[in-house]
Amino acid sequence: MIKSVINHRIIKEAVRIRKVEEKFLELFSQGKLNGTVHTCVGQEFSAIAFAGQLKKKDFIFSNHRCHGHYLAFTGDTRGLLAELLGKASGTSGGIGSSQHLCNGNFFSNGIQGGIVPVAAGYALANKLKGNGAIGIVFIGDGTLGEGALYETMNIISKWGIPLMIVCENNFYAQSTPQQVNLAGDITARAEAFGIETFEGNTWDPESLMKQAGEAIEYVRTETRPCFFLVETYRLNAHSKGDDDRDPADVARFREKDFLHIFARESADYHQIYEEAINLEIDELVAEIEKEAELPMEKYFETVQHVTGNDWTALEPVNKRQVELINHFFRDILQSDEQVVFLGEDILSPYGGAFKVAKELSFLRPGRVFSTPISEAAITGVSNGLALNGFKPFAEIMFGDFMTLAFDQIVNHASKFHHMFNKKVNCPVVIRTPMGGRRGYGPTHSQTLDKFLVGIDNVKTVALNTLMDPALIYRSVYAERHPVLVIENKTDYGKKILQQPMNSFVCERNDDAFPVIRIRPPVSEPTLTVVAYGGMADIVSGILEDIFRHTDLIPELIVPSLISCLPIDLIAASAAKTGRLAVVEEGTAFSGIGSEVVSAVMEMTDARIKVKRISAYPVPIPSVRSLENIVLPGRDRIIQELKESFS
Repeated sequence: MIKSVINHRIIKEAVRIRKVEEKFLELFSQGKLNGTVHTCVGQEFSAIAFAGQLKKKDFIFSNHRCHGHYLAFTGDTRGLLAELLGKASGTSGGIGSSQHLCNGNFFSNGIQGGIVPVAAGYALANKLKGNGAIGIVFIGDGTLGEGALYETMNIISKWGIPLMIVCENNFYAQSTPQQVNLAGDITARAEAFGIETFEGNTWDPESLMKQAGEAIEYVRTETRPCFFLVETYRLNAHSKGDDDRDPADVARFREKDFLHIFARESADYHQIYEEAINLEIDELVAEIEKEAELPMEKYFETVQHVTGNDWTALEPVNKRQVELINHFFRDILQSDEQVVFLGEDILSPYGGAFKVAKELSFLRPGRVFSTPISEAAITGVSNGLALNGFKPFAEIMFGDFMTLAFDQIVNHASKFHHMFNKKVNCPVVIRTPMGGRRGYGPTHSQTLDKFLVGIDNVKTVALNTLMDPALIYRSVYAERHPVLVIENKTDYGKKILQQPMNSFVCERNDDAFPVIRIRPPVSEPTLTVVAYGGMADIVSGILEDIFRHTDLIPELIVPSLISCLPIDLIAASAAKTGRLAVVEEGTAFSGIGSEVVSAVMEMTDARIKVKRISAYPVPIPSVRSLENIVLPGRDRIIQELKESFS
């Protein structure tokens, strides 16, 4: 029995959410939807209690079960229907479909856990702006197994970020009962981080509305996070029709469902609401079905890259690379209020493991954030800052740890722009030192660039010691999409263009991410060499040795943007020399060298002999003698060139 009178506007909104989702299941059974559908039938009042009580300036991040949250926050029934029907008029142009919605301050993504640090970053941006806006991120009880959630709880508590985490506990993680997967008390997890907790359930909507309102007010007035546990139950399968739950258990909760009781005890009202909403939905569907899907030319962004051919001589700079990077960040932090610098151990006087952040926190304490050891959260928070108008530069202390941030790069940063039909940009910058030759051993010496260059819509840049890194960082700063910057650890202490190259001309082109060419001033080269990052310094220093030992006249091409290589320039050079070698610090299989060679072969019909020189495919040892063998160095490079081309 309905225990108390609840506003019929709220009941009608719950009926609307349910009827829209029931229509989705009907359309899916008719083969009119492409993909999947996760319904929130039985959980509607959670959406209304939280999403429905926010202000327009507030925001929501939701998950795969997002339709109710979307409708309660935006009221956009038509856009949601069109989205799942795959039409261009859909909220994400039909690209995102059921799980990936974006409308104003509403965002959803189907990756469990990963949306939590993104929401934290978005909320942090609002705090920095001082606009009084707060946010809610919805998770399910299944998300309680994800580490990114706890990394984020720690950060939002320590930094006082105004974010509410709403955990909709429907007792199942897809098909697995909660008692199989979940240990301990749910609210105790949040309490352990000093986060205020609230509880409620969807079977008493009036109380839930009141409790949710109190929690929202707490976050807004205290500028603190909170955690709200909502007990609920989804009456439908996890997705479409895959349901292994005990039918008697589902039936028991169906009898407990507020809308089921309302339909029985207030049948006349329910019938009026249901008929009006069904008619509206049917008319919208009939109208939407006649519309077109998004055309290819509006989805694809084809950029034809042609390498610039205006060359400028490079001059030595009598400063170490790390000093120049640090000076760039000093300047940009003081000149642009939207720039934020994040990373582990970056507060001064320490200033980071490699001192890139030296004195930055003294200069701009409100824009430099020293984080816990939480690579996923660091990157996710940076993603959220970027979505909300800031230009975050996140430092991952060692490149080896990029694996811990990979989900945030691949499933979030790289996806937002296209997934949400180009409504948003995510200009996040993630920078990290890579490379060996410092004796740090297997887990602190790797060059993992080949795992990063294949991420769509993400630029990957490798610095070198042949030009001032500020030239590259100015272009990185101007980018509106994600950028990964690789800085070689041994290069930090080297000065720019300090190795004498009396027999060669060193120059860069006018690309935003310049290509460097080191060529003989008069003679025609007979060998094309491609190297980048830390290997650029090593190879540029042995060009004369290569000539003496092989009788080959080398031309060295050094790209800085390794996710979009200057293949036209490399192919033109290799077609003339007939020989192409690529030297990289990572391992060869599926590496940068493989991409260079295959792309050059596609571009030219010239007969070219090729060679890839790289690290041996074993973990990098700490002992100096073995490390020098595993990584390509002077003697091995010259020997392999001699064997391949002489």
